[in-house]
Amino acid sequence: MLESGPRVGDISIFKRGAILLHLGERSDALMPADPCSRCEVLEWLFAALNSVEMASLPWSILAFSGDTGDTPGWKRLNEFLKARLQHLEPVLAGREWLAGFFSVADILMADVLRLVDRFDGLVGHPACRDYVARATARPSFVKAHADQMAHFAAAD
Repeated sequence: MLESGPRVGDISIFKRGAILLHLGERSDALMPADPCSRCEVLEWLFAALNSVEMASLPWSILAFSGDTGDTPGWKRLNEFLKARLQHLEPVLAGREWLAGFFSVADILMADVLRLVDRFDGLVGHPACRDYVARATARPSFVKAHADQMAHFAAAD
């Protein structure tokens, strides 16, 4: 059984993408009502989940485990991730935020890339690194991260 997530009134949402989509629908600041801008945010939201995270998650799991040896599997995962990052790098080099303004897509993409950066996977991608630094320097991120760390510390 899946664990329920945050409650918003009578709604319980448990998946990160679904939570961010819900928040975006409730805030023009995070996902504008303008159809063109909304579509761009949605494209990047799904790109974060289906393109970048699909490559970064198995790579990060191996990096976390320390299993980054010279194996065919590691090489394939590393090449897969690098290919995704090579597509993302010029996009982020040309703009501050994915859709031209900070949105739910940036919350998700920065979270996906943050894990890769933790294991130095963004070393050859300065625009991706700068993007993560911008996103994680936002006051709302700093507060949310501090609150999360306090929650984990209290649980120990």
